[in-house]
Amino acid sequence: MQRNLNQTIFCNYLLGALLFLLLAGCQSAYYAVWEKMGVEKRDILVDRVEDGKKSQQQAQQQFSSALEQLSLLISFDGGELELIYKTLKADYEASQLAADNVSVRIDKIEDVAEALFDEWQNELDAYSSAKLRADSEAKLIQTKQRYQRLLTSMQQARAKMQPVLAALQDNVLYLKHNLNAGAIGALQQEFNDIKRDIDGLMVNMNQAINESNSFVKTLTSEGS
Repeated sequence: MQRNLNQTIFCNYLLGALLFLLLAGCQSAYYAVWEKMGVEKRDILVDRVEDGKKSQQQAQQQFSSALEQLSLLISFDGGELELIYKTLKADYEASQLAADNVSVRIDKIEDVAEALFDEWQNELDAYSSAKLRADSEAKLIQTKQRYQRLLTSMQQARAKMQPVLAALQDNVLYLKHNLNAGAIGALQQEFNDIKRDIDGLMVNMNQAINESNSFVKTLTSEGS
C-alpha cells in the first residue's frame, strides 16, 4: 500500500510539473506571437497596467455604492426595507466580482513584467558597447524600482478589499435572517467600521492609480 501511495504522490507531482511547464510554454508562445506582430512585452505591460487601473476604478465605484446602500439601510425610517436589502446584496456581489477582477489584473501584470525584465536582463549580454550596456542596465534597475512601487501599492489595495468584503458579507447574511427595523440598530457600529475601512481602501486605491499613471508615463516616454 505504501508503494501505491508513493506512486500516487509521484504521479501528482509529475502532473503538476508538466502543467506548470505547459502553462509557461503557452505564455512564452503568446508573447512570441505578439512580438512577431510588432507588439513588444513593454506594450503589453502598458496595456495591462491600464487595465489594472480601470479595474481598480470600477472597484472604487462598487465599494462606494455598497457603502451608500448600507448607509441608507442604517438610516432606515420606514419604506421598502426588502428593496434596500436586495440592493445591498447586489452591490456586495458586484463588489466581490470587482475585487476578483482586480486580483486577476494584478496577476496578469506580474506575469508580463517578469517576462519583460527577464528578457531585458538576458539581452544585456548581447551589447558590444559597454557604455550602452551600462545605460540600459541602469534603466532596467530604475524601471524595476518604479514597477515595485506600483506592484506594492496594488497589492496593498487588494489586501484591503478582503476585510471590507467579509464585513459586507456579514451584514448581508445578518439582514437575510433578521430583515426588520429592530435589527438595523445592531448594524450601526458595523457601518462605522466598514466606512472607516472603505475610506482607507479608497486612499490605497488612489495611490495605486497614481502609481499606475506614473509607471505608464515612464514606459511610454522613455521607452524600455
